[in-house]
Amino acid sequence: MSVILSGKEVAEALKESLIKEVSELKGKGYTPCLKIVIVGDRPDSVAYIKGALKRCSEIGIEASVLELPGDISEQEFIKKIHELNNDESVNGMLIMRPLPSQISEDRVKYEISPEKDLDCFSPINVAKVMAGEKEGFPPCTPQAVIEILDHFKIDPAGKKVAVVGRSMVVGRPLAMMLLQRNATVTICHSKTKDLAEETKRAEILIAAVGKAKMVKKDMVGEGAVVIDVGINVDENGKLCGDVDFDDVKDKVAMITPVPGGVGSVTTTVLAKHVIKALKQQKSL
Repeated sequence: MSVILSGKEVAEALKESLIKEVSELKGKGYTPCLKIVIVGDRPDSVAYIKGALKRCSEIGIEASVLELPGDISEQEFIKKIHELNNDESVNGMLIMRPLPSQISEDRVKYEISPEKDLDCFSPINVAKVMAGEKEGFPPCTPQAVIEILDHFKIDPAGKKVAVVGRSMVVGRPLAMMLLQRNATVTICHSKTKDLAEETKRAEILIAAVGKAKMVKKDMVGEGAVVIDVGINVDENGKLCGDVDFDDVKDKVAMITPVPGGVGSVTTTVLAKHVIKALKQQKSL
């Protein structure tokens, strides 16, 4: 049986260190502040927002939601973002995506202040992640993967790592972050020939495709570390990952569960980014 890499354990350890940081900041007269922006009624976002608000509250961060109507115009939406950019009491923003069709993400991503963009929406933060600049904000989910590796002392340096998925939300930024830690990274995707051959060679396999139970035991190497980023619903209506957990668990050395894995860490990473934003803005 493999070792289960508990995201909840990582999140709790990270939370404790952030509570101390916030306490020190408050002692200096600073309280980190987060604004979550949501457009329209997005039931799929409600659980994440609820979790983020709860985690921020536990850590001592002020967090609130700006709810905008689903039919808001692009111009009005940009105006709201500019208001938050200029609001010195707000240290960071999270814009819930996808946005409705009347708002072009390709346009509005240039409008958010990079210094307040906590989930790598701004192309400037994307560039900073690619360049390895520490003051940028990587997306919360890839950073959650890094936090899990760090917590369990899994050093990717020199190891063969396969990332299955090439989205700008997870796959590509995560590959760059692993490369900066001296991993030998292969990015796999829907056009990869003989996917199983690529993934079997990996000492660390990261699945981020959004396809329920796609990764079977014939796709993983003996004794590999498997990080499952996927959050899907299976045929029985239960949450599951991109990896068929029951099929691969006895073949691999370590594996993250779903639920209770990577997803459990993301809201704590968001809180970490709020604190980082405040410190950078105040030159602390």
